[in-house]
Amino acid sequence: MKCIALGIRPRDVVTRKSLENAARIVAASGGSTNAGLHLPAIANEIGVDFDLEDVTKIFRETPYIADLKPGGRYVAKDMYEIGGVQVLMKALFDGGYLHGDCITVTGETIAEQMEQVTFPSDQDIIRPTSSPLSPTGGVVGLKGNLAPEGAIVKIAGMTQLKFTGPARVFECEEDAFAAVEKRSYKEGEVLVIRNEGPKGGPGMREMLATTAALYGQGMGDKVALITDGRFSGATRGFCIGHVGPEAAVAGPIGLLKDGDMITIDAEGGSISVELTDEELESRRKDWKPRKHDFQSGAIWRYAQTVGPAYAGAVTHPGGKAETHVFADI
Repeated sequence: MKCIALGIRPRDVVTRKSLENAARIVAASGGSTNAGLHLPAIANEIGVDFDLEDVTKIFRETPYIADLKPGGRYVAKDMYEIGGVQVLMKALFDGGYLHGDCITVTGETIAEQMEQVTFPSDQDIIRPTSSPLSPTGGVVGLKGNLAPEGAIVKIAGMTQLKFTGPARVFECEEDAFAAVEKRSYKEGEVLVIRNEGPKGGPGMREMLATTAALYGQGMGDKVALITDGRFSGATRGFCIGHVGPEAAVAGPIGLLKDGDMITIDAEGGSISVELTDEELESRRKDWKPRKHDFQSGAIWRYAQTVGPAYAGAVTHPGGKAETHVFADI
């Protein structure tokens, strides 16, 4: 009600700058790869260009300073008890990483809010930006001939940032989970779970069960996973999600075969397969889409309209296409 009285609308608060601030918070806290999907989707609603590449550029430029699980030592409640997200914002603001002129729902700017916050020095849950856990954020973007539209991986707490191995291809998560349950995979393989993207799933569900099973078997750091779907924020290890274009639209991930050599370099920000453009194109001519179980109804309709993951997997043109602001009353 105060916001209405002050004349503060959602699009006054949610701006390109505020989305950049949000991406900083995710990076600094080793947050979820899901931000690479949700922030572009929010941007679409307000008619702002802010895709996966924009998000991951901020991730690369932001220090990782909150020592939180699953990569770190503490949980969200620990951070709450020392002052919560405000303390994380204070560290970033003092380090020059936040846009202080963004308005908040209080009617004050972030800079004005931060004047009221004291950074506690008697704790090691959140560090100042001058002494980070790592100089780049806990989540990084990848691009290459396997993911021309990009992909995303969480590296918070990881020591091994490069991986090369042969592909082991699964057409859906259930197939991958069954193979992991039976331990019918090998150390050093890159497990590829495809047809789980926005169109192919449909709906881009998270692959938490498979990653949890791998860690339960002590193999979490001995294989890599890539998917055109997504991974949970609780995921650890070399788990690359949001690979685009997805398999359902004949993206490179949909053209892979068992044994294709895949290289992931989270330091260099690349993901590639040892195949020439000509070979990929040759395979594309023989490609056929996998049929999912939703050939009618609301989920079928969703699959017809949903866009690529790098742009937020949205189902409509967003704020840019609006001809009338319905909040103007």
